[in-house]
Amino acid sequence: MPDAARAFFRRALHLATWVLGAVTLLAGCASQRPPVTGGTPAVSCNELAAQFSWPGLRIGSAEPVPDGAVKVPGIAQPMPAHCVVKGAMNERAGPVDGKPYAIGFEMRLPTAWNGRFFYQANGGLDGFVTPAYGDILGGGPPTNGLLQGFAVISSDAGHAFDRSTPIGGGSFGLDPQARRDYGYNAVAQLTPMAKALVARYYGKAPMRSYLVGTSNGGRHGFVTASRLPDAYDGILATAPGFNLPRAAVAQVWGAQQLAPLAHKSDKTGLLDLTTAVPPASVALVAQAVLRRCDALDGLADGWIGDLVACQRAFDVRRDVPSCAGAATQDCLPAAQKEALARMFAGPHTAGGEAVYAPMAWDPGVAGKGWAQWKQEYSVGPRDAVALAYVFTTPPASPEVVTGRGSTLIDFALGFDLTRDLPRIRATEGRYTESAMGFMTPPDPLMKDFIDHGGKLLVAHGSADPVFSPLDTIAWYERLRAARGEQLGDSVRLFLIPGMNHSRGGPAADQVDLLGALVRWVEQGQAPASVVAAARGPASNAPNPELPPSWSPTRTRLLCPYPQVARYRSGDPERADSFVCTAPGP
Repeated sequence: MPDAARAFFRRALHLATWVLGAVTLLAGCASQRPPVTGGTPAVSCNELAAQFSWPGLRIGSAEPVPDGAVKVPGIAQPMPAHCVVKGAMNERAGPVDGKPYAIGFEMRLPTAWNGRFFYQANGGLDGFVTPAYGDILGGGPPTNGLLQGFAVISSDAGHAFDRSTPIGGGSFGLDPQARRDYGYNAVAQLTPMAKALVARYYGKAPMRSYLVGTSNGGRHGFVTASRLPDAYDGILATAPGFNLPRAAVAQVWGAQQLAPLAHKSDKTGLLDLTTAVPPASVALVAQAVLRRCDALDGLADGWIGDLVACQRAFDVRRDVPSCAGAATQDCLPAAQKEALARMFAGPHTAGGEAVYAPMAWDPGVAGKGWAQWKQEYSVGPRDAVALAYVFTTPPASPEVVTGRGSTLIDFALGFDLTRDLPRIRATEGRYTESAMGFMTPPDPLMKDFIDHGGKLLVAHGSADPVFSPLDTIAWYERLRAARGEQLGDSVRLFLIPGMNHSRGGPAADQVDLLGALVRWVEQGQAPASVVAAARGPASNAPNPELPPSWSPTRTRLLCPYPQVARYRSGDPERADSFVCTAPGP
């Protein structure tokens, strides 16, 4: 090539590189939204009810709350000055039971607003308007959304707990619209109204919107990402019950595995499932899991850092010593081990199809929350009620708990997979949507939410007795198969060893996931790890289940799945002694 041509080529290449860089820079600037700025009220709290209207809305009250007038248990700093708004949407009479229904809500609007909107998705069967303080989740959080300046809404998801009937929290399942409101419509109705009310109060719309919830609230997060893909910039979901009807089936099926070993209560005359596998027996299993799995993450510290590897390594039949007679502190009878093995494997249809994911072996099974859910709530006013009246079509007759000597435990122990499982997918007459239709995300891969730029941060306790972390892992793997390695730009999953349902258990469960989500959404800092702390006696909310061998100030590194936190060097009680690595073989 002649020198002149070579020089021209170099100049042309330099110019093209400069132009490409300038275009890239401009495109990057165009894609960045302005930083979040807050504000103060543009109208008075007392006047807000008169100055704001919305179709189907009735504001019952709007009252100012002085700075420091409200204290929240476990949080040292009192709540800031704010306006508390209470109201209802879509008030009506139920066509089936004639009872009044509405989507009840509460909003708390801080005087010093940070420019952000926070939807507090509550849990269980809802039915209560929990104060809208903005729970940031985990065990004993030392702060909340309201204290940080978020405008927060909370709701009852479209129904009030009915104290006049033994059905209690499940009575709304007789009303088709209340089912839809609980499943997805309450969030869909409240979100635009709440954002508009925020805009009226402050004179500007929220610059960022977040939905935060655990358990059924985590399910609300998954469903909202699927149904309202552009409504929220970031969603934080812990212990997400996105497969709730099937999980409820697994709960009652698990109770059926324990029932043959249980004794009747002298007080009630009913089977007491806590006698099937007593706490001492479960603790023996937990110790066996530790012996087999504790060092898989590089350190024997009473904490299973590599949950997936532990599922491959542990076998309850092989690794728990057997007794010829009754259980002792060193062994279990074969019948107890077999019942636990079946329970953890989960229900299967007659054709061998898994109804729900297996439960995970983790030392957190010795937690009090694990026993409550598996041996009490599964046959009582949680899973059995939900399954009888909300998750099956048609809903069960109220006589399940009110007539002919029937009880919820009878319903739970009599639930037959062949006969009754199809009812969670059934429709009938005025019940035009099945439980699997109104309770689960229509698109569990959340394509539109991810394509819109939404960020989903998920955390799950390894010893959750209600919603299996293995089910959440399986969901994440399906998502990763569809999205590839780019998935980490939009969705991240963190497992919290030892943690029971949403909090508690022998775990370091105090972690600032909301802060991690906000930095991800607003600064582009995807969480490469987060630090979790144990709640020792000096903490703001002590956890009595911490093992005595742990430091009361223990911290642990949590890594995005599938990475595992492995011990590197230094103080084994500190998170900075660990590093995130690829999973083991």
